[in-house]
Amino acid sequence: MPKRKYKIAVVQLNLNDIAENNLKKCISWVKDAANKGAEVILLPELYSSHYFCQSEDVDNFALAEPLYSTSFIAFSELAKELGVVIIVPFFEKRMAGIYHNSAYIIDTDGTEAGLYRKMHIPDDPHFYEKFYFTPGDLGFQAIETKKGTIGTLICWDQWYPEAARITALKGAEVLFYPTAIGWHPKEKEQYGENQYGAWMNVMKGHAVANGVFVAAANRIGLEQYIDGTDGIQFWGASFIAGPQGEILAQASHDQEEILIAEVDLDLQENVRQNWPFFRDRRIDAFGDITKRAID
Repeated sequence: MPKRKYKIAVVQLNLNDIAENNLKKCISWVKDAANKGAEVILLPELYSSHYFCQSEDVDNFALAEPLYSTSFIAFSELAKELGVVIIVPFFEKRMAGIYHNSAYIIDTDGTEAGLYRKMHIPDDPHFYEKFYFTPGDLGFQAIETKKGTIGTLICWDQWYPEAARITALKGAEVLFYPTAIGWHPKEKEQYGENQYGAWMNVMKGHAVANGVFVAAANRIGLEQYIDGTDGIQFWGASFIAGPQGEILAQASHDQEEILIAEVDLDLQENVRQNWPFFRDRRIDAFGDITKRAID
């Protein structure tokens, strides 16, 4: 029988460093999370480098790695050693000219349980991701692991209820969101509270609307490496929410931390029985959702 309870962890880190150092750092923190009892462990988006999408620079493509190379080898060995599931977000070089913002889901025996490629790609000031990333082509997935059935979405995906809904309908018990989001320092005083609040609220809404657990792992720190710019102040505040949107664990805005919470499938089932949103969906009336605009 599958386990009805398992522990998940979110790792919040400052990743403004080179790949070699970030890899060593993340391995150490994953080990700490496992030692604290975590069974499924989430790292932040694009773990291996600073957030390079603040500019459009072809030299940054050198940060990408082919499938099943450095990151997979290291974390596959680690997952097998620790007996945990690890979600590893990385910059994928698929071929010359095609790159993805991706995540491995590595199972407890070190094998690949799944691969997700970010579906929604933003293009905002200093978040110039369309320059680097081809939209994902693997769709939304519920991935079976030896610890539980999980779904991974990445950062900008978190704003789309359709992504959360499809992943949950496929059977995901937890939606994991590796993330790199922060404030433009000059905007923080005027807009910062609302921006951060919206980020929290939309993912808590996914938890409620789908009766799922939600876990988001963000980075922290000011990353300012382009002359004449203020950089991005990543706001941290990683969190884990339960199926009614209740906050089970939350990190600070500026400290490296590990969050751990328990996924309780009996609780999830009880919530869905009492709030049967899936039962009452009018799927016969939703055809227009696939249109760009209804006009």
